[in-house]
Order: sequence, then C-alpha cells, then structure tokens
Amino acid sequence: MSLRDWSLTIWAADGVAEACLELQDSAGQNIPLLLWAAWCASEGRVPDEDALEAAGDTARAWQETAIAPLRAVRRALNPRAPDLADADREAVRAQVKAVELEAELRLLTALEALAPAPCGPAQPLLAAMVAAARVWSPMTPRAGLVRLAERLPA
Repeated sequence: MSLRDWSLTIWAADGVAEACLELQDSAGQNIPLLLWAAWCASEGRVPDEDALEAAGDTARAWQETAIAPLRAVRRALNPRAPDLADADREAVRAQVKAVELEAELRLLTALEALAPAPCGPAQPLLAAMVAAARVWSPMTPRAGLVRLAERLPA
C-alpha cells in the first residue's frame, strides 16, 4: 500500500487524528514525516541516517514554503475574523484547507520516494517515529509518540 493510501486509512482509525494534531500543535512535529516513519516500519523498511536526513529536509522544505503558510491563512480565517461574512469566510477557508491538505499529500508522495525497499519484517513503530522526531526537532515528544503508536492499527 502506498504511503498516501496508508496515511489516509490510518487517519480514520480511532484516536489517530487527535494524537497527530496534538503532536503537531503542542510539540511542533511534522505529521507527514512521522507517518512516513511509521509506514516504513510497518512495511519492513529501515531508513538509514542519510534517508532520515533527506526525509527531514524534504519535510522541512514543504513545511516552510507551503504547509505552514497555508495553515496560518486557514487559521486566520476563523469565526472571529472581523468584517467577513461567515459564508464567504468559510468558503475561502475550505479552499485554503483543501490546498493545505494537497500540499501534505504531495509531501507524503515525496517522502515515499525516499523510503528504502522493504528488507524484512515489520519494525517497531515507536522507535521509527522517535528517530523521525529527532530529525525534526531537538526535543522528542515521547509521550505523544507513544499515544500515537498505541492508536496506529497493527
């Protein structure tokens, strides 16, 4: 299964979206990068240090140039935005949200291209996500990663 399809499938699993959004909003993590790491582990793919670094660089480029700016615009278009008609604001917000999601899906496609070939059985998801989180940030949100790992379907 492709990373994109896997990610869309697991996003619907009980508690996964909430755990991901908590890691994104409270710990500043890049969710597509974490999902890539978990997908790699589930597929028996073991990224080496260079692959992890390349994945982090790719995620950072997409995050800084597309995803974060789009997210900021979407969040600014909240119900407290002054002097904007609700229907118009919501219409534009929905369009921005769709483009933000498209950017995240394209990031997943770019990350999948960096994944090594499967080389054995599935690996522990938590260890893979911890490695990706360390590439992204000097602080590892271990409790949040544990919550996410517990919610990911086996």
